[in-house]
Amino acid sequence: MALLTLPGEQGVLIQTTRQYLVEELQSTQGFGMGKEDPKVSKPDNTAFTQQRLPAWQPILSAGIVLPLFVVIGLTFIGIGIGLFITSSNVQEIELDYTGDQQGSPCAGCTTNATTNCKCTLPFKIENKFEGPVFMYYGLTNYYQNYRKYGISRDDDQLFGNIDSLKSPANFCSPYQMGAKQMPIAPCGAIANSLFNDTFRLFYKVNEVYTEVLLDDNGISWWTDYNVKFRNPPEINGSLKNAFEGTVKPLNWPKPVYELSTNPNNNGFINQDFLVWMRIAALPNFRKLYRRISEGNWSRSLPAGNYSLEITYNYPVLSFQGKKKVVFSTVTWMGGKNSFLGIAYLVFGSLCIVMALIMLIVYAKYQVQIDRDM
Repeated sequence: MALLTLPGEQGVLIQTTRQYLVEELQSTQGFGMGKEDPKVSKPDNTAFTQQRLPAWQPILSAGIVLPLFVVIGLTFIGIGIGLFITSSNVQEIELDYTGDQQGSPCAGCTTNATTNCKCTLPFKIENKFEGPVFMYYGLTNYYQNYRKYGISRDDDQLFGNIDSLKSPANFCSPYQMGAKQMPIAPCGAIANSLFNDTFRLFYKVNEVYTEVLLDDNGISWWTDYNVKFRNPPEINGSLKNAFEGTVKPLNWPKPVYELSTNPNNNGFINQDFLVWMRIAALPNFRKLYRRISEGNWSRSLPAGNYSLEITYNYPVLSFQGKKKVVFSTVTWMGGKNSFLGIAYLVFGSLCIVMALIMLIVYAKYQVQIDRDM
């Protein structure tokens, strides 16, 4: 449709333009051709769709921001002091038994090629450790978080799946098949590198050594023991028969069904095995070995002289690692960890400092604005 305009006739121009736009809209949407308006793009007339909901937007003035920073800073400082004091109350003793130094009690085991080398590490506890006391082993420079190491396992096999037991996943390679192409159970690099040093603790009184009972019950995560790991179904009441046709990992001295004489702590649900299979995120880590919660030792570990008998099996010098044993108490926030308290103190202090800086800037420029006015 042609648009005709005459000079000075604005009314005709407006009416003609409007008619043109209406006709164009009808031609594109089908109006006037027997079609109804679907109103597809029109939202409902509600407070939510029409953006009529009540709203509140704070106006951040100096009178609000400065007190807020101070309150947050003081709160974090208070929490940080509590966390730091709680962590400081944790009693802990750490013993290095790597044997890489001359004169170390376990130095002979690092050069001795025989397995099950034993050494004795004497130590003294100055103050009584209030129970319960936890015993950990620690490793340094050990990267369990390396990707190829971390995925080198077969979760279906560890769940007791028969098919996966006989045919492990390719992720386990090169620890997938053993001698005569028989499947390895458990397969993978994590299981093959299982920590196998063992410890016995003795308390010395009047030249008489009394063994401190170490409890291995419940040292793994509940979900690992009850959900993620399962032994394959026993055959004729024997776990050994269930693993028939498989071989032990290359670095293990005995097969998985001989890890313990306790049927509830044997095979894939062995507590030490479960603890090791939960890999660490950092290269320096510690893992729970035992709890001292048997008999009179459950109440406390008295001050005095002790002797730790170590069966030294696990090599670490090849990757410049170190081995240690840690005895520690716990609090409501866990073991000794001063980082969290320090982090709260630093953040709270930064809030206070920022509040002071903003107060100085506000006071300076507010006076200048008042003068200009």
